[in-house]
Amino acid sequence: MTQLTGQAATDDDVVHLTVPADGGYLGVLRTATAGLAARLQFALDEIEDLRIAVDEACAMLLAIATRDAELECRFAVTEDALTVEVTVPTVRGATLPAESSFAWKVLTALTTSASATSAGDRATIALLTRRSGGY
Repeated sequence: MTQLTGQAATDDDVVHLTVPADGGYLGVLRTATAGLAARLQFALDEIEDLRIAVDEACAMLLAIATRDAELECRFAVTEDALTVEVTVPTVRGATLPAESSFAWKVLTALTTSASATSAGDRATIALLTRRSGGY
C-alpha cells in the first residue's frame, strides 16, 4: 500500500473508521483526526487546522451522499505526515464543488495538499498534512 507521501505504510500505520453519513457523527472523525495528529506531535494549531479540513471535506461529501450511506475514513500515518481519505457513495450525477470554490480554498489553505476523485458511484477526498519542522 502506498500513501500520498510516497512512503510505504504497514497495516499498523493505517486506521479505518466508518460512520453513518450524518453530520452528527463528524465529531468522531474530528476526534480521531486530532488524536492521530497529536500522536505525530503536530503543533496545536496544525491539529486544529486538520480537524477543520476533515470537517469541511466531510461536509462536501455529505452533500452528495446517498441516503443511509456510510462515510469511510482511512487515516495513514507516517513519521511526519497524516493522510486522511474520506469516501462516500454518491447520488447519481452528483459532483463535488469546483476547485475554485470557497470549500476547496479552505482545504488547500489548511493542509499540505488536497485532492478529490470520483469513480462510478463513489467520491473520495484525500488530505495530506505534513508536520512542520522543529519538533
